[in-house]
Amino acid sequence: MSIDLNVMPKLGFGLMRLPQKEEKIDMERVCNMVDTYMKAGFNYFDTAYVYHGGESESAAREAVVKRYPRDSFYLATKLPAWNIKSNDDRDRIFNEQLERAGVEYFDFYLLHSLEDGYNYDTYEKFDCFSWGMQKKSEGKIKHFGFSYHGSPELLEKVLDKHPEVEFVQIQLNYVDWSNPIIRSGELYEILHSRNIPIIIMEPVKGGTLAGMKPELEAKYKEARPDHSAASWALRFAASLPGVMTILSGMSDEEQMSDNIGTFTNFEPLTEKDRAVIDEVTKLMLDIPQIGCTSCRYCCDGCPSKISIPDIFKAVNTIRTYNEAWRGKSFYGNLTSRSGKASDCVECGQCESVCPQHLPVIKLMKEASELLDEPQK
Repeated sequence: MSIDLNVMPKLGFGLMRLPQKEEKIDMERVCNMVDTYMKAGFNYFDTAYVYHGGESESAAREAVVKRYPRDSFYLATKLPAWNIKSNDDRDRIFNEQLERAGVEYFDFYLLHSLEDGYNYDTYEKFDCFSWGMQKKSEGKIKHFGFSYHGSPELLEKVLDKHPEVEFVQIQLNYVDWSNPIIRSGELYEILHSRNIPIIIMEPVKGGTLAGMKPELEAKYKEARPDHSAASWALRFAASLPGVMTILSGMSDEEQMSDNIGTFTNFEPLTEKDRAVIDEVTKLMLDIPQIGCTSCRYCCDGCPSKISIPDIFKAVNTIRTYNEAWRGKSFYGNLTSRSGKASDCVECGQCESVCPQHLPVIKLMKEASELLDEPQK
């Protein structure tokens, strides 16, 4: 059963950055957001075994599965390489996911964060591609693919070896299109040339392309006064041929309303729009930023309980606005309940799971020099 791009919703609801209350998922707000999203005609929900400390799949059960007919929505989740130590772990995790989500099958199932090195080697070592197709033959998976954070060279190799893959999810946005590490433009061209449906993650680069320097946002407002900066990023991704769904990790009602507005009566980019994006991209790349997308994979295993993405947010705020007080105030509130940058013990756990391949240990040292008060 092939995927019909014409019937798939262009806006997907990523369940990775859900609103929280007292450090728990705020289910009342999530349910309201799901209702708004479904009422607008969208129905693709993306979760994973590790999101929200393992609570995201259960949140999908409570907010979606229990409240809507099973055939009225698509549910996607992922198998994490870093939790697989034996063949038995594949079924153990998968069965736990079915129970967490309260479903008998997943519409889309992905090998999570396939990339050069450990993750890809693990999926091959434990024959996860054949395992996934077996689950499909059993009716427990409708469509099988993977999310990808590796090189274009590896992507070609994987697709040649595994023609059974039905779709691929990649990080793509206008800033990362030519990024020498992400190389999303090259990844897109490989997939599109093979007619493989593409799911896009991080279209707004973890919020970076939604909240930017005022002078950059002004470029967009001048061209389209009623459109948000985020809408430009989403329209860039959605204007590409072969794209199935664009995921947005919507964490509040305002973001959801804005995104729904973008995809209702959708307007593809014009040549004039592309010229504006090119200008903003050039200006953005002149500002040194830490390319963290706040996926938070680094947080769960940190022995010092450091909220690494939030510390990077403080550093980027100082670099973007040239106002040290803003970032330091945020950092002070943050570290009253979590570890400081200087608490890093350089274990490397964070670097081993970072999809952006950031030198986190080095960046923590730089953050500490910028944010931590010197010892007296």
